[in-house]
Amino acid sequence: MSEPPDEVLAAIAFNADGLVPAIAQQHDTGAVLMMAWMNRAAVAETLETGRVCYFSRSRDRLWRKGESSGQVQRLVELRVDCDGDTLLLLVDQTGVACHTGRLSCFYRAARPEGLVEIAAPEVAPEVLYGGG
Repeated sequence: MSEPPDEVLAAIAFNADGLVPAIAQQHDTGAVLMMAWMNRAAVAETLETGRVCYFSRSRDRLWRKGESSGQVQRLVELRVDCDGDTLLLLVDQTGVACHTGRLSCFYRAARPEGLVEIAAPEVAPEVLYGGG
C-alpha cells in the first residue's frame, strides 16, 4: 500500500487521548475478532503496510498485532463509521485473535444462567507467547 490518504486520516475523529476504537472482523466469515485502540500513527502504519497495528494503552506504544504471538492480521479494508469515531477493520487473521488462545475475544455470552463460555481455546496462551 502507499502513503495513507490525508482524507482518510482527516475523516477520523480521534478522542481527547488521540485514540479511536477499532473493531477487527474476519473479512470472509464476518466473525468479530476483537476491539482495540488505534492512534494516528497506528492507522497510518496499517494503511501503509497492510499489517494491522494498534496502540497499546497499557504499554503506551504501538502494538503490531502478532509481534509476540505470530497471530498477524492483514488488512483487507479499513472502514470509517458515519461519525468518524469508530473504525471497522476487515482483516485476514492468521491463527487466533485473542490472547486467551481463542479465535475471538468475544467468547462469553450473557445467558439466563449467567456468563457462559461459548468458545474454548484453540491454542494454549503459553504456546502463543513462548512459555510452552
